[in-house]
Amino acid sequence: MSMRYTGLNADYPVYCCRSDRDQEGSALCQEVRALAVDALVQRVVLDALVPDQIEIALAAASQLEQDSRQLERQWALRVERARYEAERARRQYDAVEPENRLVARSLERAWEEKLRAVEAVEQEHARWRGQEPLLIGPVERAGLQALGENLPQIWNAATTSAADRKRILRFVIREVVLDQKRIRGQVWLKIVWQTGATSEHHVQRRVHTYRNYIDIDGLRQRIVELNAEHKMDAEIAIILNQEGFVAARGCAFKGDNVWLLRTRWGIPTVKINCVDQNPMRWPDGSFSIQGAAAELGLTPQTVFDYLARGLLVGRQLVKGQPWQIELSDEQISQLRNRVRRTKHSKKEAS
Repeated sequence: MSMRYTGLNADYPVYCCRSDRDQEGSALCQEVRALAVDALVQRVVLDALVPDQIEIALAAASQLEQDSRQLERQWALRVERARYEAERARRQYDAVEPENRLVARSLERAWEEKLRAVEAVEQEHARWRGQEPLLIGPVERAGLQALGENLPQIWNAATTSAADRKRILRFVIREVVLDQKRIRGQVWLKIVWQTGATSEHHVQRRVHTYRNYIDIDGLRQRIVELNAEHKMDAEIAIILNQEGFVAARGCAFKGDNVWLLRTRWGIPTVKINCVDQNPMRWPDGSFSIQGAAAELGLTPQTVFDYLARGLLVGRQLVKGQPWQIELSDEQISQLRNRVRRTKHSKKEAS
């Protein structure tokens, strides 16, 4: 993939694959937002280059180096053997009498076959050497150990440029492979380290719709469970955020997000203003409809009427959710007196 920049000021980095467009004239094969990927790679590298991990990696690299030397000796023997066979075929060809043309042609073909075998072995050897992991010498080993001690400070220093950070990454990483189509809602990464080792990682994608959400079934099940516990949408949103769920487009959940998903999935709204479900008072000290009615000596319907007329002040976190009514001691006293006067007036009128 290559880098390109999007946004109004062309300052938003995106990794994109252009192979389909270049070869077939179709749309871009894949586009992956770079910031989250870069942050993950940075975190993995910093974790991998702590002193303890460096010692483990250097020990593994030493073992790889020993294995590489053994394989190099085997390759050297194969090349030497092929060259010996070619040289032997040449000597046989040179030794034949010129007038014995039939034998000469046969030996010449055998010599050419041996030369092609030498070329094939040498090419295979070159390809193998090109795929061999980076061998770490004493200088590089000392440099890595020193880097592990100071890397976090170096990486985060104001004087460290983006180019410097890239050089650090290239020192330990050979390549990074990305694929956002492999797992729904995730970007799959494979880091190929300079030692030849690989590690796989995942980054949650910022999706535009919940159709591509990483764990839409788990999200739906959790909302169903919290709704069954008579949690309001805003409460459900807070719990989802605490549990690590992320809304579409990478933002935190809000009550409106939960309401939208409940509506889409047909999850019923928690029944409101019901004595066996709503407390008389909420945890923040505000009153429910039943609580305000009991405190003021009114019916729940009268409380609704007072809210509509502005005699009471209340709020709903989301439309259709329970009321939370603020009542100070002074308001309670005033409204109780109002209720008593109203009842007294009605009694006299009758």
